[in-house]
Amino acid sequence: MLKVQTIPGIHIKRDVRLTDDQRKGGLVWDHRLTGQAMVAKPFGFQSIRSPSRSLRYREISCKSDRYDRSSAQYLRTEGSAGFITNIMKYLNAFYEFCRPHTVLGTVIGVTSVSLLPVKSVSEISPLFFMGLLKALIPAVFMNIYVVGLNQIYDIEIDKVNKPNLPLASGELNTATGITLVISSLIMSFYMGIKSGSRPLFGALVISFLLGSAYSIDLPLFRWKRHAFLAASCILCVRAILVQFAFYAHMQVCVLQRPLSFTKSVTFATVFMCFFSAVIALFKDIPDVHGDKHFGIQSFTVRLGQKRVFWLCIDLLLTAYSIAILVGASSSDKYRRIITVVGHGILASVLFVQARRLGVGAE
Repeated sequence: MLKVQTIPGIHIKRDVRLTDDQRKGGLVWDHRLTGQAMVAKPFGFQSIRSPSRSLRYREISCKSDRYDRSSAQYLRTEGSAGFITNIMKYLNAFYEFCRPHTVLGTVIGVTSVSLLPVKSVSEISPLFFMGLLKALIPAVFMNIYVVGLNQIYDIEIDKVNKPNLPLASGELNTATGITLVISSLIMSFYMGIKSGSRPLFGALVISFLLGSAYSIDLPLFRWKRHAFLAASCILCVRAILVQFAFYAHMQVCVLQRPLSFTKSVTFATVFMCFFSAVIALFKDIPDVHGDKHFGIQSFTVRLGQKRVFWLCIDLLLTAYSIAILVGASSSDKYRRIITVVGHGILASVLFVQARRLGVGAE
């Protein structure tokens, strides 16, 4: 009596008469089926041998399956790497779109003026930091709105002046830029309203109006075409609005004290008037060619790069001189030393570096 065992991938023909030799070997061949085999295994017989070509096909098929699996795994790995690369490219484009140096200026400006109402170290508490974040985050969103809106309306100019910016280079399309700008504006206003701080929300509204008037190409707008209006926008926001509005926010809404402007906030405002004027002038020095081509009448286009550069240096040296005089009149010994020495060093470094820097005479 025979027991027939089927080998996967091999067709077994059951109705076959076996010879004595075939019974002894336990192996049956059906020569009518090319490349196919039948195996007959008597009871107690353990080894099965089949030289059928189908086994070789099976082996090749297994190797092929292993290759396919490894290829699929490779493709999945490559796909994941490509996805991560695309995400990193988008994040880098968004980072450049936000103009990080302006965001850094906003963070430093808001943080420093928020410290002015503090009278003792004990007032720097979790409540203080929560109030600071409530002001800082919407201010950063508004900053992104302003610089993003300017890039949307300056794509053609930036292709000449700043071709590496994401909208000018094509890393981000205009629709994405508009989405980012609108989202930043909504987030800024939403957080400003939720904070319950009137000084903060007022500062955001004024920043929105001035930033829009600076960039939007509509009748009576596009103030950046005119040197005086452009400088006035930057000076009003950076020098006056940031100082008084965020100071009032921290003193009234966070520290819960009556509003009173001190000498320190007055000095900070005067100093930032000089500094903001320099920002408004300096930023146009490398953009002279594109501004001239597109009819932007900046001070650099009118006066030339070299004259504007040294005008900015003179303004900064004047600001440092005022700071030294104010520091020297302080009654506090340590404050007097720090203010005088610190601003003296800054003025010296500025003058030396300005002399070393070569600026064209255009």
